[in-house]
Amino acid sequence: MLYLDGSQGEGGGQIVRTALTLSAITGVPVRIERIRAGRQTPGLRAQHVTAIQAAATICAAHTEGVEVGAEAITFAPGGPVRPGRYEWAVGTAGAVTLVLQTVLLPLALAPGPSRVRVRGGTHVPLSPSAHYLRDVYLPFLWGLGAEMTLTIEAFGWMPEGGGAVSVEIAGGAHLQGVDMRQRGPLERIFGTALGCNLPAHIPQRMANRAINLLAGRDALVDIRPQRVTGLSTGAGIFLAAEYANGRGGCGVLGRKGMPSEVVAQKAVTELLAFDRSGAAVDEHLADQIVVPLALAEGPSWYTTPTVTSHLATNIAVVRAFLDRVLSVDERTGLVSIL
Repeated sequence: MLYLDGSQGEGGGQIVRTALTLSAITGVPVRIERIRAGRQTPGLRAQHVTAIQAAATICAAHTEGVEVGAEAITFAPGGPVRPGRYEWAVGTAGAVTLVLQTVLLPLALAPGPSRVRVRGGTHVPLSPSAHYLRDVYLPFLWGLGAEMTLTIEAFGWMPEGGGAVSVEIAGGAHLQGVDMRQRGPLERIFGTALGCNLPAHIPQRMANRAINLLAGRDALVDIRPQRVTGLSTGAGIFLAAEYANGRGGCGVLGRKGMPSEVVAQKAVTELLAFDRSGAAVDEHLADQIVVPLALAEGPSWYTTPTVTSHLATNIAVVRAFLDRVLSVDERTGLVSIL
């Protein structure tokens, strides 16, 4: 049994999700204590409970202490990960993307195809959006050798949720390491300006402002407005940048009283800051790809604009499970996995 302190490093739900992913893949049971101990509301939230239940389902794990508010859990896989058709519901506007990121890699490495559907929040604060998962994270996994396709079936915002995302996973992946010490030239910037249960002029204004701010870039710029309906009302713009050997993205959610043009400007400012950094991946992708690269065959290198606590936390959890040498150069932002 591996024991982890859930309050270490970033101190949030990431330790739990990363540990579940690696436990399911390696078969090593894990006990996590002091979960989110330093947060205003310590213990598991609804999306964490759903992620644990999802991980347990795919590997027939025995679990203890899995309930909202719990500050300690035990997770013991009962066998290898089983491909299949799965569906889970967070039950709130909790992020479906965080549930998906817990199970995608185990199912990608499983010996057959799977289909996963998760219901809840698709575009909510403090989590990657469904667009980020589709346009940034999954294409990176494709490059490693894990074939997946994500469909946003319904859009879920705070506070009601009501969104749904499905992912088709080929399975049988053989991940290969990457050398992303140089990202190469910018090839395109693309994205979606989204308005749900709102007038069409709102996403159109966001898209227009972003396109104007990005005018003159030596790359294709393709940002499209989209008006949808759903259980919840919401808006935002979600951008991605593709380089010859790199990728990044960002998103900004709208809120009451914030003009559409300001929402777009915030997103473009963040994307251009990443572009100026020269790093191969953005700071969020930097921590999300530690696990797949640690599971890949061969060494990997990549650069990030910022060494975040999330990145350091994921590296610490990977070291507990896997015999890989991981290091980060704080000065240059170079991450090495040997």
